[in-house]
Amino acid sequence: MNDKLLVETAVLAGEIMLISGAEIFRVENTIDHILRKAGRKTCEAIVFSTGIFASLNDPAIEAITVARRVTVRATNLNRVYLVNDVSRKLCGDQMTVEEAYERLKEIQTVMQYSRWLKNAGIVGVSVFFTLLLGGGSRDFLAAAITGAVLAVAMEASNRLRLNDFCMNGISAFLIAFTALSVERFLLPGIKSDIIIIGAIMPLVPGVIFTTAIRDTLNGDYASGTARMVEAVVIALSVAAGVGAGIRLFQWIIGGLIW
Repeated sequence: MNDKLLVETAVLAGEIMLISGAEIFRVENTIDHILRKAGRKTCEAIVFSTGIFASLNDPAIEAITVARRVTVRATNLNRVYLVNDVSRKLCGDQMTVEEAYERLKEIQTVMQYSRWLKNAGIVGVSVFFTLLLGGGSRDFLAAAITGAVLAVAMEASNRLRLNDFCMNGISAFLIAFTALSVERFLLPGIKSDIIIIGAIMPLVPGVIFTTAIRDTLNGDYASGTARMVEAVVIALSVAAGVGAGIRLFQWIIGGLIW
């Protein structure tokens, strides 16, 4: 067996899982299972929220150590499932190391949903949370408009490769400004507060917060704390964006003569 390729396969599997929002314990466990496939004396995996270290050693070979920096994170549980499936097949001798590596390279770029379907999902979340919070038919329409603006803002932010703080802050700003503008100029009497709350739901870091708690309970305090801070920073950026949007709208309206 090619030990070097096995280590690269294990690290690639861990990298995909870490980027996709998996817990640290799950990532380390997957890497460890793949490394043990080599049958060497020592195999270790240390994973943080921003990096992976994997090592394979034995008196019969020269030690192999791979470090991988992870700077991009996004929730994609489908990729976590696919990597777990590859890991099980590899460890169960249903797949060779070469096949597992190539499959992981495919998973790294697989798109479960099209861009337009994702945007439709963003609009749907905004609309149905608005209805869930007590909105009516007019609020439904206003939420659809606000959700569409949010989808465009997130798409533009991804193309510009803005960091999470800027993306969420700008998106939240546009949500608040759009909802208030629709209430003022298109659909007077709608519940703009409910619309804003419903529209920011796609930005709420719920999965990150849950993963942070699970990491902490599993004893990965450094990663748990890091992810908790990440969730707080995202929440603060959303709050700041909404506040800025409301304040700017009030300032503009205050300067208008009717």
